[in-house]
Amino acid sequence: MNYLRLLTFTFFPVILLSQEIDLKTDYLKFEYEIPMRDGKKLHTAVYVPKDTATTYPIILGRTPYTTAPYGDDYLKANGNNYWMAQEKYIMAFQDVRGRFMSEGDYVDIRPNIVEKKTKDDVDESSDTYDTIEWLVKNVKRNNGNVGMIGISYPGFYAAHGLIGSHPALKAVSPQAPISDWFIGDDFHHGGAMMLIDGFNFYRSFGKPRPMLTTTWPPGFQYPTEDGYRFLLEAGSLASIKKNFYGDTAKFWNDLFAHSDYDQFWQSRSLSQFMTDVRPAVLVVGGWFDAEDLYGTLKIYKSIEKNNPNNRTLFMMGPWFHGGWVRSDGSRLGHVSFDIKSSEYYDKHIREFFNFYLKGKGELHLPEASVFETGSNVWKSYSEWPPKNAENKMIYLTGKEQLSFDAPKDKFAFDEYVSDPNRPVPYIAEISNGRGREYMTDDQRFAWQRPDVLSYEMPITDALTIAGPIVAHLSVSTTGTDADFVVKVIDVYPDSAKNDPANAPTVKMSGYQMLVRGEVLRARYRNGFSTPQAMSPNKIETVNFTIPDINHTFRKGHRLMVQIQSSWFPLVDRNPQKFVNIYAAKEIDFQKATHRIYRSLKNQSYLEVGIIR
Repeated sequence: MNYLRLLTFTFFPVILLSQEIDLKTDYLKFEYEIPMRDGKKLHTAVYVPKDTATTYPIILGRTPYTTAPYGDDYLKANGNNYWMAQEKYIMAFQDVRGRFMSEGDYVDIRPNIVEKKTKDDVDESSDTYDTIEWLVKNVKRNNGNVGMIGISYPGFYAAHGLIGSHPALKAVSPQAPISDWFIGDDFHHGGAMMLIDGFNFYRSFGKPRPMLTTTWPPGFQYPTEDGYRFLLEAGSLASIKKNFYGDTAKFWNDLFAHSDYDQFWQSRSLSQFMTDVRPAVLVVGGWFDAEDLYGTLKIYKSIEKNNPNNRTLFMMGPWFHGGWVRSDGSRLGHVSFDIKSSEYYDKHIREFFNFYLKGKGELHLPEASVFETGSNVWKSYSEWPPKNAENKMIYLTGKEQLSFDAPKDKFAFDEYVSDPNRPVPYIAEISNGRGREYMTDDQRFAWQRPDVLSYEMPITDALTIAGPIVAHLSVSTTGTDADFVVKVIDVYPDSAKNDPANAPTVKMSGYQMLVRGEVLRARYRNGFSTPQAMSPNKIETVNFTIPDINHTFRKGHRLMVQIQSSWFPLVDRNPQKFVNIYAAKEIDFQKATHRIYRSLKNQSYLEVGIIR
């Protein structure tokens, strides 16, 4: 799968439609160069219904992924644009500052300027404000109400519209929005670099734009289908930068210049600015979003915490990144969800915007509409995480078991040797693209490896875990740094029937479905801004939060937890030596023995919320 293509079209995603809509029939298209307060002009395509008998609200989307087609050609009505066209909204799509046909300099995840003292103090919130101001004054037949929507990077820009929002902005739906690119979104998780994502994306997206353009730069052509071997042989991050990037990709170089969570990253953490939110908000995301699950959860929780009186809704389905409009939501990879879950989104999004922008109908949406995987049903909650979730500990115990009872051994551990030159793969298949399906993939290929620890418990009565999972690990290493990957897995019974959609290629009997996986670079165990070496052979505590799940482990299944120290090439390799990983040499990569302790004094466990 081409990861660049996946991100390029997240603003205009494709979904199978029951009927075609030709925008040329019902809409007039206009292209404007909208002036910002500093004089720069941003290219904006506006589609206005031809019907002159009434007025319409505007829905604005801002994107770095192009507003193509330019000129006389019309956008195809698909994804979110499809229901907007059906509901007759004025649709406005803007190239953000510095991208494609918009003037100015582009800045990745541009920081918000809290105090704008001059007209040159511009950011995404000011550009949004100026754009809305111009649209309501200059686009004919608008009713004065504006909404915003966007998926992924456009979701980041939609969320920025909430900061110092224009009075005309009444409703916003940030979907899979970026919140923090160091802690949990896209290119870093737990301080570790998401290698294949960053490499594939910035080989094209990061190329400089010398002048206004309507075309994308070419992407990277792998010489092999084997991305694991290619990126392993490419060597250290420093070697990859030298041999494939040079000094052309600005943000790629920024990654190397800011290896820890310094002011560069902190100023770009969007959730801190989610205060004084006035428009109604519907945050949408997917449980199996490999890119921005963290951002979806963080933005929603930040708005809720800082704006208790604002109308903020939350919707999470069994979707990959943008899957609510890029698929029918009935399955991901080998795992079926039994229903076409995306139909639920379609109903919600129409009701939300029609109510707030048109004053049409009634709003019956719950605070949190959350799909429960495993049982495959939609649930409604008055808040998320659900307040009735009981806090419980699931302990690692002897004989590779999990238990709700704490271990009683005075001294016990399991150990494995991690070799960065033979890292644990994140998928069993040969691929040079980061596919979306790995989020539910069968983990039996990893379970068989000696450098992966696996613990499990039988489910004798259905067990539902809802909310974040906190991993508490007591560890030691012979090195001075390490990554710890924790995976939560649903093991199907040996009697599980094969899914006709998979048969005969995949046997669901004994299938180890990945429910959630996350990594922490142990140097950040005491804070992302203060990396600290590990002391060889010293028992230390590593705690980190794994993004929320809402999953039922059915009776007859097993709950499994796998722990490992590499996940390649999804995650870059840790040399297991306390050095600047962005400057590490090949000689710095070393084997290390890691121990996971499971005794009375040194416990390892997962802290979870359980719904009875």
